[in-house]
Amino acid sequence: MADTLPGPEHAPEEHAPDEHAPDDGTTEALDTYSRIVATVAAAVTPRVAALQVPRRGRGGWFSTALGSAVVFTEDGFLLTNAHVVGHADAGTLAFADGTTSPFHTIGADPLSDLAVLRADGPTPTPVRLGEATGLRVGQLVVAVGNPLGLAGTVTAGVVSALGRSLPARAGSTVRIIDNVIQTDAALNPGNSGGALTTANGEVVGITTAVAGNGLGLAVPIDATSRQIIAALLTEGRIRRAYLGLAGVPAPLPPVLRHRTGQHTGLRIVEVVRGAPADRAGLHEGDLLLTASGEPMSSAQSLQRLMLADAIGRPLALTVLRGEALVDVIAVPAELPSDD
Repeated sequence: MADTLPGPEHAPEEHAPDEHAPDDGTTEALDTYSRIVATVAAAVTPRVAALQVPRRGRGGWFSTALGSAVVFTEDGFLLTNAHVVGHADAGTLAFADGTTSPFHTIGADPLSDLAVLRADGPTPTPVRLGEATGLRVGQLVVAVGNPLGLAGTVTAGVVSALGRSLPARAGSTVRIIDNVIQTDAALNPGNSGGALTTANGEVVGITTAVAGNGLGLAVPIDATSRQIIAALLTEGRIRRAYLGLAGVPAPLPPVLRHRTGQHTGLRIVEVVRGAPADRAGLHEGDLLLTASGEPMSSAQSLQRLMLADAIGRPLALTVLRGEALVDVIAVPAELPSDD
């Protein structure tokens, strides 16, 4: 099992996209845009598989092509969406060259819509994982997947927007996936779990949703998703912390805004009885300013702190209650599994 996730700094030279470009003499005749897309397609398409995943229907279990998966380690691990594999423990991979392999599910996290699979047979060499935080609106991106069961489909477009949010649900728990990438590269059912790459062939997103005509979304490859992927590889699941509160963004009073330089806090609108926030003495109406010294301007700001390493560790919170600043210590508990 891979100990670290591959990234740009670990990229083997043989994976450079131009080494996979067509060598039939047509490359020189292509315009620059077409040459980039063709080069990326040649490099990435062999490393993106179509999934056959068993699902229960009225007549019993059946298999159907549900999505895509991306080889991302040398030892046969693949990334896809959690909603693609659902509760399936195993299925079949089909690669663009016609080879197939069974796979088993290592772990899935519906609240980030990421899942890790492992092939039970040989796989192509992995893609290079890039870093979505370096993307810019208007930048060329290429999507590779298996929409509508059509293996090895490539579409291209641009980054239409960054910083989008996408709700994800597991049972009664809802989490917001933040920093989602929006693209106008054409996506269709079956693209889910496929690769969104930059012009140099680095995978910066896992395509996850079609939100409308010309509007596709991808889970970013960034520090948060790498942490989730690493946990799925090693533990097969994600442990999350929770405080048991709900909040909405609210402006700080002008005097406090001037003093702190912070413009927005998180107004607490609900505290779950008996939850860590309740035990810490937080109340509805409190304006949460900071947690662990970090400004809290949205639910996502707090959510980013609620990963496994926060469970059982004291968390310093500062709230504005009336006209007084109040410091409290809360101890996040583990979010119970509810799927």
